[in-house]
Amino acid sequence: MKGLREFILRGNLVDLAVAVVIGAAFGAVISALVKDLITPLIGAIGGKPDFSALSFTVNKSHFLYGEFINALLAFLIIATVVYFFVVKPVASLMDRFMPKKEVGPQRECPECLSDIPVGARRCAFCTAEVGPAPATGSSPLPG
Repeated sequence: MKGLREFILRGNLVDLAVAVVIGAAFGAVISALVKDLITPLIGAIGGKPDFSALSFTVNKSHFLYGEFINALLAFLIIATVVYFFVVKPVASLMDRFMPKKEVGPQRECPECLSDIPVGARRCAFCTAEVGPAPATGSSPLPG
């Protein structure tokens, strides 16, 4: 039981649970916005005020594609909001406070073909010993 309690009270698990609940609530609000405001506005222009009623029938099977249009609009709005209010601001903060390190000259590891620093004696990816860097102007691989 102690392990379960530690798992549940771990900080990132609680943060994730809060994010899921807030995300679900946000999704419900956006779905209502699309269904009750945006769809009727678009429908007023096109002459069909309720997208959810749009359907077609094939061999007595009824397909409601209007609900799909509502869900697609809700998804696009949520994706746009998340991109402009979460992804872009976090990316700009990361660029400002954690600038990328300048990568010096690279060479190819002869074992795994990953790029490694010229001065490396061992590959960080496959841990193979790579020896000294070849002289400038020559190929790192024999042949």
